[in-house]
Amino acid sequence: MKVKHTILLIALSSLFFKNPLSAQTISKEELTYLTSDWKGERFPDGRPKIPDNLLERAKLIMIDDAWSVLKNEGYVNQFEGNWKSVNDMPMTGRAVTAMYLPSRPDLEKQIKDRGAKQGRKGNTNAWPIDILAKGDLYVADAFGKISGGGIMGATLANSIISKSGNGVVFDGAARDLQELRQIKGFNAVVRDFHPSYTEEMVLQGLNTPIRIGRAVVIPGDLVIVQPEGVLFVPAHLAEQVVSTSEFVIRKDKFGFEMVRTGKYSTGEIDSQWPDKIKADFLQWLEKHPELGKMTRPELDKVMSKRTW
Repeated sequence: MKVKHTILLIALSSLFFKNPLSAQTISKEELTYLTSDWKGERFPDGRPKIPDNLLERAKLIMIDDAWSVLKNEGYVNQFEGNWKSVNDMPMTGRAVTAMYLPSRPDLEKQIKDRGAKQGRKGNTNAWPIDILAKGDLYVADAFGKISGGGIMGATLANSIISKSGNGVVFDGAARDLQELRQIKGFNAVVRDFHPSYTEEMVLQGLNTPIRIGRAVVIPGDLVIVQPEGVLFVPAHLAEQVVSTSEFVIRKDKFGFEMVRTGKYSTGEIDSQWPDKIKADFLQWLEKHPELGKMTRPELDKVMSKRTW
């Protein structure tokens, strides 16, 4: 039995940590399994590759509406607030995840020795940046560490934006705030800023599921950053979340106009719509082509799950 048990553990290890990097990663097969509801294109490492146009559309929706769509689907652990940021610029991107641990000499030695053999350079907080691609958003669980928890300064930030065209979300700290503010198009959402550099912490997980505060993040998630906080959208729900949130924007504009003109009351607008309001909405939408098109079946479908 002990032999069979050992063989099983080796088999599971090869599935989860096949072709390991310096920090532990899950295999392409395991990541594909974890995100099996995603039916679209993937990166070579198995991460879902949410289309670029969807990332751009997601910048224009409201995080409150997106949160409501996820809640209606049973995803209630996807939002985290109480951040500080370089600026209030919204960000969207595909999650590249990193998990840091407090340093332990034997663990850190093994991780760094293996990294050196693989040609990795610098401290472990630089390694996730090497795998970034355009449209990625670097999300790190740095266990909320502030003093000694600055896993990014101005030099790494310049590398991050050059590789991904994006910023970061760190459950930890960053340094060099004044210089970060000078990087055009860059934003960092962190727990705090601190002049210290990385101390007594080591990268343990790279592109693995992580926890950010009360939120769960899986590599490839759609990350939406707005002043209210950060929402992590499972890749397979990204299109639904974005399209429904776009509809809510249309609905709100229609509702504001109907209430102002007295055609409908707020109670009528903010409840399930009868056929008359649906017909008026579709006619109104035809007069506003800049808001996009919608068919009656599409309207019926999105209204059927209304919780907003």
